[in-house]
Amino acid sequence: MDLLMLRSQWTGPASLENLVTQTVTDGFDGIEGPIPQSVAEQQRYKKLLADHELFFIAESTTGGDFGSPSDWWIPRPDKTIADHLSDLRWTVEHAAEMGALFVSTMCGYDAWSWSQNVDFFGQALELESSSGITISFETHRGRSLFNPWITRDLLNEFPQMKLTCDFSHWCVVCERLIDSEWSILELCAERAMHVQCRVGYPQHAQVSDPRAPEYTEALTAHERWWDLIWKLQAKRGMLQTTMMPEFLWDGYMQTLPYSAMPVADVWDITCWMAQRQRKRFMEKSTVEI
Repeated sequence: MDLLMLRSQWTGPASLENLVTQTVTDGFDGIEGPIPQSVAEQQRYKKLLADHELFFIAESTTGGDFGSPSDWWIPRPDKTIADHLSDLRWTVEHAAEMGALFVSTMCGYDAWSWSQNVDFFGQALELESSSGITISFETHRGRSLFNPWITRDLLNEFPQMKLTCDFSHWCVVCERLIDSEWSILELCAERAMHVQCRVGYPQHAQVSDPRAPEYTEALTAHERWWDLIWKLQAKRGMLQTTMMPEFLWDGYMQTLPYSAMPVADVWDITCWMAQRQRKRFMEKSTVEI
């Protein structure tokens, strides 16, 4: 099994050219991010990716306020299941043209009832089947998969459902490192398509700096969960897996009072995490995977 290490579009320059240059310079295999809205930008982006032999994962966020980029990932209470499906469908319909490996979606709403979730994911999986585009559903605060137990129940309801695993969100939602839910972690690993390797802890979805000794326990726990994913992906015969360090500025990175100065450098951490997980994957592949 091979590992592709991608970077998040949200941590890079606004310019697509500069984004791609930074991605290549710092040794990443590709980019995860949203598909541009205009056809001209889609074509330009696709060419840049192809020219630099970069992979692409198409990111879909549903039910947000698309007039305000900072609110894309926050589901609006007035958005219906049909609205969420429409947002997802747009990305799916453009993913093949962009040459995307698959679609990873932050979707649904944490306030939905069980029947609403079943309705949404049932239709989303029908979309996956009819389109031929793989959809991977992200575990994320504020969304349908915001905690381990609803995720477990939906995975049991839909055996074909695949996951983008970002367990950092569950640490803060559950206010603990989630080894206590090992059977659910195993179920998630059996369905894992993609890993977003942010490190969370009981009070926040992102540690200030995973290299700091005070966060050793949190880092070690997350790596234990990622190792489980790699092991079970290899067991089910996956030839390629993807991972993305997603350390972010906007509200994720802690800042000093009054000055709002970040306490660490997000891109420096992102590159460190990518290098560390590549090395660990190679070591695990030799011994276990």
